[in-house]
Amino acid sequence: MSYCCSQWWLLSLAIFLLALTVQANENVVKTAVFLSPKFVLGPGQVEDKIYYNIDFPRGHIAIKEFNGEVVDELGNSVPLHETYLHHWVVQRYNAPKGVKVPEGNGDQELHFSKNFAVRNAGVCQGRVLGQEFGIGSETRKTKVYVPDPYGIEAGNTVEIPNGFEERWMLNIHAIDTRGVVDRLGCTECRCDLYNITRDKSGRPLRPGYTGGLFCCYDQTQCKLQEGFENIKRSLYLRYTVKWVDWEDTIVPVKVYIFDVTDTGTSGCQIEYDVESCGGNDLGNSRCVDTKKSKIVIPGGGEIIYGVAHQHSGGVGSTLYGEDGRVLCSSLPIYGEGQEPGNEAGYIVGMSSCYPQPGTVKVFEKETLILESNYNSTQKHTGVMGLFYILVADSPPKLMPSLKTYVHYQWALILIGVAVAVIVGVGYLRRDQRERGYQSIVMNH
Repeated sequence: MSYCCSQWWLLSLAIFLLALTVQANENVVKTAVFLSPKFVLGPGQVEDKIYYNIDFPRGHIAIKEFNGEVVDELGNSVPLHETYLHHWVVQRYNAPKGVKVPEGNGDQELHFSKNFAVRNAGVCQGRVLGQEFGIGSETRKTKVYVPDPYGIEAGNTVEIPNGFEERWMLNIHAIDTRGVVDRLGCTECRCDLYNITRDKSGRPLRPGYTGGLFCCYDQTQCKLQEGFENIKRSLYLRYTVKWVDWEDTIVPVKVYIFDVTDTGTSGCQIEYDVESCGGNDLGNSRCVDTKKSKIVIPGGGEIIYGVAHQHSGGVGSTLYGEDGRVLCSSLPIYGEGQEPGNEAGYIVGMSSCYPQPGTVKVFEKETLILESNYNSTQKHTGVMGLFYILVADSPPKLMPSLKTYVHYQWALILIGVAVAVIVGVGYLRRDQRERGYQSIVMNH
């Protein structure tokens, strides 16, 4: 091998070793795919259970993404026009070590007891909207990745009470609409289609309540077409979690969830009705129902992500600052076909906001304005106007961690060694030439 080729070979080796060193020491994003417990639905039936202690990554981690979809026993994606995913919700909780929490809907008092539920930083103080993650029919096409260097911190033992351990729970609300007489009416939980006059606790519905969560609780039945074959099938929520191991360079974010029904006095109602404008022009501004709410955010910081949650009929939502500045606007993506992720008439995604770091800020105790818009050509029951934001209360750390510093020191050492070898080989070959030695070259 000639001196020139030796130099190139050694230089290539140095670059390769550097790449290996940097790559091996990056905080690699890990991915895991899990299945929820099986649930069985027949045409028109409803699933709405809480599953405790679901599979989830362990350890002190930064969650980068959580998403899910309904699949059948073969792992095939199920279209929304067959099984409508009203919502899924994932929340962490602290459970006494060694104590088994009831499955199904479980012990609600235990669920909401002190030291049990770990709520987000949002402002809804009742028994609702405490989750870190949760959307609905739009789950397949909504970007939910937490950008670097941010992450949702989990598994920090300092924040877990003594004698407890961190676990995760899942609520799935799915409606099977195969063979129903009114698919939209069933997904909007119209009480007449479910023949419901009392809520799941047996209490009479309030006067004027015509549709919503109180009429499509677990195991209720939406009206079917005459003679439709009742074939049940087993389903799962397949959920994907992405995370990295926690490092001191990761900036933790807080999860805030706002609800346009939040009045500040009666709390968050989660759902509301959109009355018909009586018109038939989809582009007519008179047929857009606009609902607004003023919400005081308890903490401040930089918004690094935002997205809204709406139901069919939604035309977009915007979160404003106290001075009227737009913090984030989120618009629905409607499907146009039949395949999963593109179902016509359904919201299959919501646009999300990823502001440049430091460009969009909220201030502690600032009064935000949430606006939710729905097309009101026809009446809609049980719609939602939620808005999720992730807020970092501290800027990214500019100084590299000791671990990163050590990694790059090793990389520099490897380069130094390679360069020394190249110089040494060059010196040796020059010395050989000066002494009259010739290298042996084989000719073919």
